[in-house]
Amino acid sequence: MTAATVTTGSSTTARAVPGAPTAHRRVRDALHPLDAVGLDELVTSAALLARVDRKYVLTVDDAVAVLGGLVTTGDARVLQIDGERQFGYESVYFDTPDLVSFHLTATRRRRRFKVRTRTYLDSGQSFLEVKTRAARGVTLKQREPHPEDPATLGEGDAFVAKTLAHEGVPSASHLRLAPGLVSRYRRTTLHLPGPDGGARATVDTGLAWELATLPDGAPATRAVPHLVIVETKGGSTPSGLDRLLWRHGHRPERISKYGTGMALLRPDLPDGPWRRVIRRHLTEPSSTVSCAALAPADHDPTTPTRTRGHDDRSL
Repeated sequence: MTAATVTTGSSTTARAVPGAPTAHRRVRDALHPLDAVGLDELVTSAALLARVDRKYVLTVDDAVAVLGGLVTTGDARVLQIDGERQFGYESVYFDTPDLVSFHLTATRRRRRFKVRTRTYLDSGQSFLEVKTRAARGVTLKQREPHPEDPATLGEGDAFVAKTLAHEGVPSASHLRLAPGLVSRYRRTTLHLPGPDGGARATVDTGLAWELATLPDGAPATRAVPHLVIVETKGGSTPSGLDRLLWRHGHRPERISKYGTGMALLRPDLPDGPWRRVIRRHLTEPSSTVSCAALAPADHDPTTPTRTRGHDDRSL
């Protein structure tokens, strides 16, 4: 099912359209001919915790067209665990009361950072992650298992402070971080062959954001089921998927699940780096906004909930 926009009173919510294929299913079907790669092999050949990221925002139709070309032109493989090729993700982003992390990103500061927990919804396993910027635009991600509530840092605050201090973030030990934005989506991961072990790419569908409290005390959500986010993650040399995207007329765009989500749900915040993406892709009628919490997965396929299963922990 896909989501249609339904307006009731002052709120707009998404309603499933019976019989229509979801973005999840269309992406899965487009990549079905590709061979599988296991988690261990993917970690060994393309863990890429230090990498150059290129992000693309596509409609579902455009994404399916590009991925179909990938099937016919390359040797890409799809991460598969126990027969499953798509996995639900939930990220909880932490920031200070005055949103230091957001503002550093919005103003493109060199010492910008993100702190989040990432939960793999098919297993319930969580990690605490700290992302920083290294030299020449390289993204550095450091992480550790997070057995506590994903909506709290708990004892992980020492790991965060130590990591940020090591990467040169000022006053890292004094940051008062609290949970804020939540993002949820389903992800398909590709291994892209290359001379140095290759690169990875992720294909995210059913992206939805939730902000528990706005300045006026109200909650807010937004879902964008009409979009697919493709991200390539490798060295400085573009991957075969990057070149395929370029041939289809798609170029990298600035989108941050944290920064863009905050700018969408908080119009009082600056949206500079993501203004073009927001205007081109996220202000269409098919994007959805609600003042209620996101519906469970059995009612809305864009928002997977936590179930038992397996862990794609390296991604």
